[in-house]
Amino acid sequence: MRALTYHGQGDVRVDTHPDPKIELPTDAIIRITSTAICGSDLHLYDGFVPMMKAGDIIGHEPMGIVEEVGSAVKNIKKGDRVVVSFTISCGHCWFCEQDLYSMCDNSNPKAENAVKAMGHSPAGLFGFSHLLGGIPGGQAEYLRVPYADHGTIKIESDLADEKVLFLSDIFPTGYMAAENAQIEEGDTVAIWGCGPVGLFTMKSAWMMGAGRVIAIDQVPERLEMARQHCNVETLDFSKEDDIVGKLNDMTGGRGPDRCIDAVGAESHAANMVSATADSLKQTAHLQSDHPYVLQQAIMACRKGGTLSIPGVYAQSVTVPMGAAMNKGLTWKMGQTNVQHYMKPLLEKIEKGEIDPSFMITHTEPLENAPAMYAKFRDKEDGCIKVVLKP
Repeated sequence: MRALTYHGQGDVRVDTHPDPKIELPTDAIIRITSTAICGSDLHLYDGFVPMMKAGDIIGHEPMGIVEEVGSAVKNIKKGDRVVVSFTISCGHCWFCEQDLYSMCDNSNPKAENAVKAMGHSPAGLFGFSHLLGGIPGGQAEYLRVPYADHGTIKIESDLADEKVLFLSDIFPTGYMAAENAQIEEGDTVAIWGCGPVGLFTMKSAWMMGAGRVIAIDQVPERLEMARQHCNVETLDFSKEDDIVGKLNDMTGGRGPDRCIDAVGAESHAANMVSATADSLKQTAHLQSDHPYVLQQAIMACRKGGTLSIPGVYAQSVTVPMGAAMNKGLTWKMGQTNVQHYMKPLLEKIEKGEIDPSFMITHTEPLENAPAMYAKFRDKEDGCIKVVLKP
Protein backbone atom coordinates (compact mmCIF):
# COMPACT_ATOMS: atom_id res chain seq x y z
CA MET A 1 0.00 0.00 0.00
CA ARG A 2 0.96 3.66 -0.29
CA ALA A 3 1.34 5.59 2.96
CA LEU A 4 2.75 8.89 4.18
CA THR A 5 6.04 8.15 5.90
CA TYR A 6 8.18 10.14 8.30
CA HIS A 7 11.85 10.44 7.28
CA GLY A 8 13.01 13.17 9.67
CA GLN A 9 12.17 16.73 10.68
CA GLY A 10 10.42 18.47 7.79
CA ASP A 11 10.69 15.38 5.57
CA VAL A 12 7.62 13.24 4.84
CA ARG A 13 7.19 11.09 1.73
CA VAL A 14 4.58 8.77 0.26
CA ASP A 15 6.21 5.33 0.20
CA THR A 16 5.13 1.76 -0.46
CA HIS A 17 4.58 -0.43 2.61
CA PRO A 18 3.20 -3.95 3.12
CA ASP A 19 -0.57 -4.03 3.50
CA PRO A 20 -1.61 -4.38 7.16
CA LYS A 21 -2.94 -7.72 8.36
CA ILE A 22 -5.12 -8.91 11.22
CA GLU A 23 -2.76 -9.50 14.15
CA LEU A 24 -5.22 -10.00 17.02
CA PRO A 25 -8.85 -11.17 17.14
CA THR A 26 -9.96 -7.65 18.14
CA ASP A 27 -8.44 -6.03 15.00
CA ALA A 28 -10.10 -4.73 11.85
CA ILE A 29 -8.60 -3.66 8.52
CA ILE A 30 -10.02 -0.47 7.03
CA ARG A 31 -9.66 0.70 3.43
CA ILE A 32 -9.23 4.44 3.85
CA THR A 33 -11.54 6.64 1.78
CA SER A 34 -10.69 9.98 3.45
CA THR A 35 -8.05 11.08 5.92
CA ALA A 36 -6.97 14.50 7.14
CA ILE A 37 -3.87 16.39 8.19
CA CYS A 38 -4.19 17.56 11.79
CA GLY A 39 -2.45 20.51 13.39
CA SER A 40 -0.82 18.10 15.84
CA ASP A 41 0.71 16.28 12.85
CA LEU A 42 2.74 19.43 12.36
CA HIS A 43 4.28 18.90 15.81
CA LEU A 44 5.67 15.62 14.41
CA TYR A 45 6.70 17.23 11.15
CA ASP A 46 8.52 20.05 12.93
CA GLY A 47 10.32 17.78 15.39
CA PHE A 48 8.51 18.71 18.61
CA VAL A 49 7.43 15.17 19.50
CA PRO A 50 10.15 12.80 20.72
CA MET A 51 10.68 9.21 19.59
CA MET A 52 9.66 9.54 15.96
CA LYS A 53 11.55 7.11 13.73
CA ALA A 54 12.26 7.12 10.00
CA GLY A 55 9.75 4.83 8.34
CA ASP A 56 6.85 5.62 10.69
CA ILE A 57 3.45 5.93 8.99
CA ILE A 58 1.67 9.01 10.33
CA GLY A 59 -1.88 10.38 10.41
CA HIS A 60 -4.73 9.95 12.86
CA GLU A 61 -7.94 11.31 11.29
CA PRO A 62 -9.16 8.47 9.04
CA MET A 63 -12.36 6.84 7.88
CA GLY A 64 -13.20 4.21 5.34
CA ILE A 65 -14.69 0.82 4.52
CA VAL A 66 -14.18 -2.30 6.63
CA GLU A 67 -12.27 -4.90 4.60
CA GLU A 68 -11.73 -7.58 7.24
CA VAL A 69 -12.42 -8.14 10.94
CA GLY A 70 -10.88 -10.39 13.57
CA SER A 71 -12.84 -13.23 15.11
CA ALA A 72 -13.66 -11.26 18.29
CA VAL A 73 -15.04 -8.15 16.53
CA LYS A 74 -18.83 -7.93 16.95
CA ASN A 75 -19.93 -4.33 16.26
CA ILE A 76 -18.73 -3.92 12.68
CA LYS A 77 -18.43 -6.20 9.67
CA LYS A 78 -16.93 -6.24 6.19
CA GLY A 79 -18.46 -3.53 4.01
CA ASP A 80 -19.41 -1.20 6.86
CA ARG A 81 -18.45 2.46 6.55
CA VAL A 82 -16.75 3.71 9.70
CA VAL A 83 -14.91 6.65 11.25
CA VAL A 84 -11.87 5.67 13.33
CA SER A 85 -11.03 7.32 16.66
CA PHE A 86 -7.47 8.64 16.90
CA THR A 87 -7.25 7.34 20.48
CA ILE A 88 -6.93 3.56 20.71
CA SER A 89 -8.85 2.16 23.67
CA CYS A 90 -9.51 -1.36 24.90
CA GLY A 91 -12.95 -0.55 26.29
CA HIS A 92 -12.65 -2.65 29.45
CA CYS A 93 -9.79 -1.32 31.64
CA TRP A 94 -10.56 0.88 34.66
CA PHE A 95 -9.97 4.09 32.69
CA CYS A 96 -12.12 3.07 29.72
CA GLU A 97 -14.90 2.12 32.14
CA GLN A 98 -14.73 5.70 33.48
CA ASP A 99 -15.06 7.06 29.90
CA LEU A 100 -11.42 8.20 30.10
CA TYR A 101 -10.58 6.49 26.83
CA SER A 102 -7.45 8.52 26.09
CA MET A 103 -5.95 7.13 29.29
CA CYS A 104 -6.48 3.45 28.39
CA ASP A 105 -4.13 1.14 30.28
CA ASN A 106 -3.81 -1.48 27.54
CA SER A 107 -3.51 0.12 24.11
CA ASN A 108 0.06 1.46 24.15
CA PRO A 109 2.29 -1.49 23.18
CA LYS A 110 5.37 0.54 24.14
CA ALA A 111 4.03 1.81 27.45
CA GLU A 112 7.46 1.67 29.07
CA ASN A 113 8.55 4.64 26.92
CA ALA A 114 5.67 6.78 28.17
CA VAL A 115 6.16 5.68 31.78
CA LYS A 116 9.75 6.92 31.68
CA ALA A 117 8.68 10.26 30.19
CA MET A 118 5.40 10.87 32.02
CA GLY A 119 5.20 8.60 35.05
CA HIS A 120 2.30 6.63 33.53
CA SER A 121 1.31 5.68 29.99
CA PRO A 122 -1.76 7.17 28.32
CA ALA A 123 -3.52 5.40 25.45
CA GLY A 124 -1.78 4.49 22.24
CA LEU A 125 -2.41 6.86 19.34
CA PHE A 126 -2.33 6.20 15.63
CA GLY A 127 0.80 7.52 13.91
CA PHE A 128 2.03 9.58 16.85
CA SER A 129 5.54 8.42 17.80
CA HIS A 130 6.97 5.48 19.70
CA LEU A 131 6.24 7.34 22.92
CA LEU A 132 2.58 6.53 22.27
CA GLY A 133 2.93 3.12 20.71
CA GLY A 134 4.62 3.46 17.32
CA ILE A 135 1.29 2.33 15.81
CA PRO A 136 1.06 2.87 12.02
CA GLY A 137 -1.20 5.79 11.20
CA GLY A 138 -4.06 6.54 8.86
CA GLN A 139 -2.61 8.68 6.05
CA ALA A 140 -2.47 5.52 4.02
CA GLU A 141 -4.52 3.28 1.76
CA TYR A 142 -5.22 0.78 4.55
CA LEU A 143 -5.17 0.83 8.35
CA ARG A 144 -5.11 -1.85 11.02
CA VAL A 145 -7.44 -0.79 13.85
CA PRO A 146 -6.76 -2.47 17.22
CA TYR A 147 -9.77 -2.88 19.54
CA ALA A 148 -11.97 -2.16 16.54
CA ASP A 149 -15.25 -2.54 18.44
CA HIS A 150 -14.26 0.38 20.68
CA GLY A 151 -12.37 2.49 18.15
CA THR A 152 -14.88 2.95 15.34
CA ILE A 153 -18.34 4.37 14.78
CA LYS A 154 -20.53 3.08 11.97
CA ILE A 155 -21.92 5.63 9.51
CA GLU A 156 -25.26 4.30 8.35
CA SER A 157 -26.48 7.40 6.51
CA ASP A 158 -25.37 8.71 3.12
CA LEU A 159 -23.65 11.75 4.62
CA ALA A 160 -20.49 12.62 2.71
CA ASP A 161 -17.15 11.69 4.22
CA GLU A 162 -16.38 15.37 4.66
CA LYS A 163 -19.32 15.82 7.04
CA VAL A 164 -18.37 12.98 9.40
CA LEU A 165 -14.59 12.55 9.01
CA PHE A 166 -13.77 14.98 11.82
CA LEU A 167 -15.48 12.75 14.38
CA SER A 168 -12.11 10.98 14.34
CA ASP A 169 -10.47 13.81 16.29
CA ILE A 170 -10.99 17.53 15.91
CA PHE A 171 -14.76 17.84 16.45
CA PRO A 172 -14.66 15.79 19.68
CA THR A 173 -11.44 17.60 20.63
CA GLY A 174 -13.03 21.03 20.24
CA TYR A 175 -16.17 19.91 22.05
CA MET A 176 -14.24 18.40 24.96
CA ALA A 177 -12.12 21.59 25.15
CA ALA A 178 -15.27 23.67 25.59
CA GLU A 179 -16.66 21.15 28.08
CA ASN A 180 -13.39 21.19 30.06
CA ALA A 181 -13.63 24.99 30.23
CA GLN A 182 -16.76 24.51 32.37
CA ILE A 183 -18.64 27.20 30.46
CA GLU A 184 -21.67 28.62 32.24
CA GLU A 185 -24.54 30.52 30.68
CA GLY A 186 -23.41 33.97 29.55
CA ASP A 187 -19.67 33.41 30.09
CA THR A 188 -17.02 35.26 28.11
CA VAL A 189 -14.72 32.69 26.48
CA ALA A 190 -11.34 33.55 24.96
CA ILE A 191 -9.90 31.01 22.53
CA TRP A 192 -6.34 31.16 21.27
CA GLY A 193 -6.02 29.62 17.80
CA CYS A 194 -8.37 29.78 14.82
CA GLY A 195 -7.18 26.52 13.33
CA PRO A 196 -9.54 23.54 13.01
CA VAL A 197 -9.61 22.63 16.72
CA GLY A 198 -10.09 26.27 17.68
CA LEU A 199 -12.95 26.64 15.21
CA PHE A 200 -14.75 23.58 16.60
CA THR A 201 -14.13 24.88 20.11
CA MET A 202 -15.84 28.16 19.16
CA LYS A 203 -18.85 26.31 17.75
CA SER A 204 -18.99 24.16 20.87
CA ALA A 205 -18.71 27.14 23.23
CA TRP A 206 -21.87 28.62 21.71
CA MET A 207 -23.62 25.23 22.07
CA MET A 208 -22.79 25.32 25.79
CA GLY A 209 -24.29 28.74 26.40
CA ALA A 210 -21.37 31.15 26.08
CA GLY A 211 -22.49 34.77 26.02
CA ARG A 212 -19.42 36.04 24.20
CA VAL A 213 -16.56 34.32 22.33
CA ILE A 214 -13.29 36.08 21.49
CA ALA A 215 -10.77 34.39 19.17
CA ILE A 216 -7.06 35.24 18.99
CA ASP A 217 -4.82 34.48 15.99
CA GLN A 218 -2.72 36.31 13.42
CA VAL A 219 -3.55 34.54 10.14
CA PRO A 220 -6.07 36.69 8.20
CA GLU A 221 -7.98 33.86 6.53
CA ARG A 222 -8.32 31.99 9.81
CA LEU A 223 -9.59 35.08 11.60
CA GLU A 224 -12.04 35.64 8.75
CA MET A 225 -13.30 32.04 8.92
CA ALA A 226 -13.78 32.43 12.68
CA ARG A 227 -15.83 35.59 12.18
CA GLN A 228 -17.84 34.30 9.24
CA HIS A 229 -18.58 30.73 10.36
CA CYS A 230 -18.32 30.94 14.16
CA ASN A 231 -19.77 34.43 14.79
CA VAL A 232 -16.98 35.48 17.16
CA GLU A 233 -15.08 38.65 17.94
CA THR A 234 -11.44 38.44 16.88
CA LEU A 235 -8.06 39.82 17.92
CA ASP A 236 -5.01 39.77 15.65
CA PHE A 237 -2.11 39.36 18.06
CA SER A 238 0.38 40.59 15.47
CA LYS A 239 -1.34 43.99 15.64
CA GLU A 240 -1.87 44.18 19.40
CA ASP A 241 0.95 45.20 21.74
CA ASP A 242 -0.76 43.68 24.77
CA ILE A 243 -3.32 40.89 24.31
CA VAL A 244 -3.84 40.52 28.06
CA GLY A 245 -4.49 44.25 28.40
CA LYS A 246 -6.84 44.21 25.41
CA LEU A 247 -8.86 41.33 26.88
CA ASN A 248 -9.07 43.21 30.17
CA ASP A 249 -10.34 46.28 28.33
CA MET A 250 -12.96 44.17 26.52
CA THR A 251 -14.22 42.67 29.78
CA GLY A 252 -14.33 45.70 32.03
CA GLY A 253 -11.04 44.78 33.68
CA ARG A 254 -12.19 41.38 34.94
CA GLY A 255 -10.75 39.16 32.20
CA PRO A 256 -12.43 36.31 30.30
CA ASP A 257 -14.21 33.72 32.44
CA ARG A 258 -12.81 30.82 30.44
CA CYS A 259 -9.55 30.72 28.45
CA ILE A 260 -8.76 27.94 25.96
CA ASP A 261 -5.38 27.15 24.43
CA ALA A 262 -6.21 25.54 21.09
CA VAL A 263 -2.66 26.00 19.78
CA GLY A 264 -0.22 23.93 21.80
CA ALA A 265 3.50 23.41 21.39
CA GLU A 266 4.12 25.59 18.35
CA SER A 267 2.53 28.87 19.34
CA HIS A 268 4.04 32.09 17.98
CA ALA A 269 4.89 35.28 19.87
CA ALA A 270 4.26 38.78 18.59
CA ASN A 271 6.63 40.03 21.32
CA MET A 272 10.13 39.34 19.98
CA VAL A 273 11.69 39.79 23.42
CA SER A 274 9.62 36.86 24.71
CA ALA A 275 10.34 34.83 21.58
CA THR A 276 14.08 35.41 21.87
CA ALA A 277 14.10 34.55 25.56
CA ASP A 278 12.24 31.30 24.92
CA SER A 279 14.54 30.42 22.02
CA LEU A 280 17.48 30.82 24.37
CA LYS A 281 15.77 28.55 26.91
CA GLN A 282 15.25 25.93 24.22
CA THR A 283 18.91 26.16 23.23
CA ALA A 284 19.86 25.64 26.87
CA HIS A 285 17.42 22.69 27.08
CA LEU A 286 15.37 24.41 29.79
CA GLN A 287 12.19 23.95 27.80
CA SER A 288 11.17 22.20 24.61
CA ASP A 289 7.79 23.63 23.59
CA HIS A 290 6.66 27.21 23.04
CA PRO A 291 4.55 28.47 25.97
CA TYR A 292 3.38 31.85 24.64
CA VAL A 293 -0.33 31.00 24.57
CA LEU A 294 -0.26 29.33 27.98
CA GLN A 295 1.51 32.36 29.44
CA GLN A 296 -1.06 34.76 27.97
CA ALA A 297 -4.05 32.63 28.93
CA ILE A 298 -2.93 32.38 32.56
CA MET A 299 -2.37 36.13 32.78
CA ALA A 300 -5.63 36.97 30.99
CA CYS A 301 -8.04 34.60 32.71
CA ARG A 302 -10.17 36.15 35.43
CA LYS A 303 -9.64 35.22 39.06
CA GLY A 304 -11.35 31.92 39.78
CA GLY A 305 -11.64 31.19 36.05
CA THR A 306 -10.88 28.07 34.07
CA LEU A 307 -8.06 27.27 31.65
CA SER A 308 -8.74 24.47 29.13
CA ILE A 309 -5.85 23.07 27.09
CA PRO A 310 -6.68 20.96 24.01
CA GLY A 311 -3.47 22.12 22.30
CA VAL A 312 -0.86 19.35 22.24
CA TYR A 313 2.30 19.70 24.30
CA ALA A 314 5.02 17.10 24.15
CA GLN A 315 7.69 18.24 26.59
CA SER A 316 8.42 21.00 29.12
CA VAL A 317 7.45 24.69 29.24
CA THR A 318 7.92 27.64 31.57
CA VAL A 319 4.69 29.30 32.70
CA PRO A 320 3.68 31.84 35.41
CA MET A 321 2.57 29.23 37.93
CA GLY A 322 2.50 31.81 40.70
CA ALA A 323 -0.14 33.78 38.82
CA ALA A 324 -2.19 30.65 38.17
CA MET A 325 -2.06 29.61 41.83
CA ASN A 326 -2.76 33.00 43.34
CA LYS A 327 -5.63 33.67 40.92
CA GLY A 328 -7.18 30.32 41.81
CA LEU A 329 -7.37 29.04 38.24
CA THR A 330 -8.74 25.61 37.42
CA TRP A 331 -6.85 23.75 34.69
CA LYS A 332 -8.31 20.92 32.60
CA MET A 333 -6.46 19.30 29.72
CA GLY A 334 -5.64 16.05 27.98
CA GLN A 335 -5.92 14.02 24.82
CA THR A 336 -9.53 13.58 23.78
CA ASN A 337 -11.77 10.80 25.06
CA VAL A 338 -13.05 10.48 21.51
CA GLN A 339 -15.27 7.43 21.98
CA HIS A 340 -17.31 9.27 24.61
CA TYR A 341 -18.28 11.95 22.09
CA MET A 342 -18.58 10.20 18.72
CA LYS A 343 -22.23 9.10 18.96
CA PRO A 344 -23.74 12.33 20.39
CA LEU A 345 -21.76 14.49 17.97
CA LEU A 346 -22.76 12.31 15.02
CA GLU A 347 -26.37 12.91 16.06
CA LYS A 348 -25.77 16.67 15.96
CA ILE A 349 -24.42 16.33 12.42
CA GLU A 350 -27.32 14.12 11.31
CA LYS A 351 -29.82 16.64 12.75
CA GLY A 352 -28.17 19.47 10.81
CA GLU A 353 -27.08 21.34 13.94
CA ILE A 354 -23.55 21.60 12.53
CA ASP A 355 -21.85 20.89 9.18
CA PRO A 356 -18.20 20.21 10.00
CA SER A 357 -17.13 20.43 6.36
CA PHE A 358 -17.16 24.25 6.49
CA MET A 359 -13.48 24.41 7.36
CA ILE A 360 -12.10 22.24 4.54
CA THR A 361 -9.99 24.39 2.23
CA HIS A 362 -8.03 21.74 0.32
CA THR A 363 -8.87 18.23 -0.90
CA GLU A 364 -5.94 16.39 -2.47
CA PRO A 365 -4.82 12.89 -3.42
CA LEU A 366 -2.61 11.13 -0.88
CA GLU A 367 0.37 11.45 -3.22
CA ASN A 368 0.27 15.23 -2.73
CA ALA A 369 0.53 14.95 1.06
CA PRO A 370 4.19 16.09 1.38
CA ALA A 371 3.45 19.35 -0.45
CA MET A 372 0.29 19.87 1.60
CA TYR A 373 2.19 19.44 4.87
CA ALA A 374 4.50 22.26 3.86
CA LYS A 375 1.60 24.42 2.70
CA PHE A 376 -0.37 23.80 5.91
CA ARG A 377 2.62 24.54 8.14
CA ASP A 378 3.53 27.71 6.25
CA LYS A 379 -0.11 28.95 6.13
CA GLU A 380 0.06 29.29 2.34
CA ASP A 381 -2.82 29.44 -0.14
CA GLY A 382 -5.38 29.97 2.62
CA CYS A 383 -4.75 26.45 3.89
CA ILE A 384 -6.79 25.71 7.02
CA LYS A 385 -7.83 22.06 6.71
CA VAL A 386 -6.58 19.42 4.28
CA VAL A 387 -8.45 16.22 3.41
CA LEU A 388 -6.46 13.54 1.60
CA LYS A 389 -8.01 10.92 -0.66
CA PRO A 390 -6.01 7.67 -0.89
